[in-house]
Amino acid sequence: MSRRVVVTGMGAITPIGLSVAEFWESVKAGKIGFDRITRFDTTDFKCKLAAEVKGFDGKNYMDFKAAKRMELFSQYAVAAAKEALEDAKLDMTKEDPYRVGVAVGSGTGSLQAMERSHARLLEKGPSRIEPLFVPLTISNMAAGNVSIQFGLKGKSINVVTACATGTNSIGEAFRSVQYGDADVMVAGGTEGSVCPIGIGGFSALTALSTCEDPARCSIPFDKERSGFVMGEGAAVVVLEELEHARARGAKIYAELAGYGCSSDAYHITSPAEDGAGAAKAMEYAIADAGIDKSDITYINAHGTATHHNDLFETRAIKLLFGDHARDIRINSTKSMVGHLLGAAGAIEFVTCVKELEEGYIHRTVGYQVPDEECDLDYCKEPCQEDFEYALSNSLGFGGHNASLLVKKYHA
Repeated sequence: MSRRVVVTGMGAITPIGLSVAEFWESVKAGKIGFDRITRFDTTDFKCKLAAEVKGFDGKNYMDFKAAKRMELFSQYAVAAAKEALEDAKLDMTKEDPYRVGVAVGSGTGSLQAMERSHARLLEKGPSRIEPLFVPLTISNMAAGNVSIQFGLKGKSINVVTACATGTNSIGEAFRSVQYGDADVMVAGGTEGSVCPIGIGGFSALTALSTCEDPARCSIPFDKERSGFVMGEGAAVVVLEELEHARARGAKIYAELAGYGCSSDAYHITSPAEDGAGAAKAMEYAIADAGIDKSDITYINAHGTATHHNDLFETRAIKLLFGDHARDIRINSTKSMVGHLLGAAGAIEFVTCVKELEEGYIHRTVGYQVPDEECDLDYCKEPCQEDFEYALSNSLGFGGHNASLLVKKYHA
């Protein structure tokens, strides 16, 4: 018999706030995190804007030596996990550490370490590659460092499914608690890829917006959308078996009730044109939660602001929900923070929990010009509304589709 799983802690490092509270206030204010890239000279790059994390210093979250042995994506993960664990008030001296696990994923690991070491290899030869190159670079080190920093000795996994990484990580953590592999899982996603090869690589795919107006560069579902804007940061949540949470008197934010996945088996970058794969992931998540499609009134969309994603995700919602699709409020958090790649689904999950908690659905910031083919309710204005369920979608390169179903907690 599966066990109920609840959210008892949350942490976030984002382009619009270095904590969940700061991020959420920025969301409600419709603040955007887009500005000119400061990490490197963009003179020769078509893309000039990104959503960088501002004011972050790893030494504020861990000791200096630990920070030096981590790349930015790992530092972001540890910082977000620290906030989540403190928020959950989880006292590890009272826990069996082998029952507390980690599922924190990154889509790319450290592209910066690859850039540095490749330059050294070419300029100075193989003997000058930094000794920690491999453990600094590989994407599982976000989960590894979170485990090490906080003494979490249970299952430790790193899911890599491109832009679905954060959602899959939380989903696999959910299953781990649901079926008894752990009592608590610290789960989420992290990314720090605002660097020449990251921006240059996605630009070469023509996936990034080349718009230089921060107010119009990331405009999901808008007819004038021209690509996504690279974001960075991390979000981590504490998922806990319900009775374990009750026994220690934990605050419960919400219940994670459903998780669904599918693969388009279609194309390495484009979603399936009919939306069938994404529709199936949503269908599975809804069925997993034991509710009806008609119960869904809000979706936090993947909503990247690329032409294909927004069109095909709209088709997926119509395919699954039929006429009911027009009664669903749909928004994109990427309209404020850009696309955090492996961290996107995690920060959007946190957004869903906060929206459920406060009965507030944020607007899709920048949405102005309706697209005839994207003709659903994309939340041009925020909405104060009591609702029971939030469905969060992530679609990753390679055809990965993942959906999480969050519900209000009822004892």
